[in-house]
Amino acid sequence: MTSSSTAFAKARAEGRAALVGYLPAGFPTVDGSIAAMRTMVEAGCDVIEIGLPYSDPVMDGPTIQTAAQQALDGGTRTADVLRVVEAVAATGVPTLVMTYWNPIERYGVERWASDFAAAGGAGMITPDITPDHGQEWIAAADAHDLDKVFLVAPSSTDERIAMTTAACRGFVYATAVMGVTGARESTSDLAGPLVARTRATTDLPIGVGLGVSTRAQAAELAGYADGVIVGSAFVRTLLDHPDDEAAGLAALRALTEDLAAGVRRA
Repeated sequence: MTSSSTAFAKARAEGRAALVGYLPAGFPTVDGSIAAMRTMVEAGCDVIEIGLPYSDPVMDGPTIQTAAQQALDGGTRTADVLRVVEAVAATGVPTLVMTYWNPIERYGVERWASDFAAAGGAGMITPDITPDHGQEWIAAADAHDLDKVFLVAPSSTDERIAMTTAACRGFVYATAVMGVTGARESTSDLAGPLVARTRATTDLPIGVGLGVSTRAQAAELAGYADGVIVGSAFVRTLLDHPDDEAAGLAALRALTEDLAAGVRRA
């Protein structure tokens, strides 16, 4: 088990930002998701963020919703997510799970933390709980030395940002777009100020997610953030090749290499 902070430190030592790649477990299949994430690692992702498919993904845009529903329709369950975690973590890249809270609460918070750590997971990103309402997860994560990645947003007050970053371990997730997830044609002018406000409260790395889908966008973001988080663009690449796994993986590799070059060009 390797903390995500290790990957950020390695990237910083190389004078670049880290590339964080997201895909849902079980999309397009459980084995297919493992192959896809391994491809992303080989092509330049420094951290892998595995989505736990959930039936009510209110914060996700249509691209990720479609992939998560496909995973659920294929029978993906929490035990399968842990199998994906174990396979991806075996590459040596820090492997986190991003999940809504309900599935973890249903599985059992302490049981999840124990099983997740045993699978080699580095930590968890929790978009719908905040530190002041996440004490049970914080305690379980601390007991198993897992990263706790909470979110800050442009609407967060300075006080909320300080409270949130104080509870984080690994890195801080700055979501610089108000609304649901999804690839966008341009980066947000809210990202830079949010990173600056967040950096004033913590020495932890700051990863930014705002719909990056191109090398130029990744390079722009890498100019001021410690990490560039990409999700919908990776998912869309696989959705565009529903009947040809080899072509989908080739396209995924090409996109990852392009984005990895972007974070190195800043």
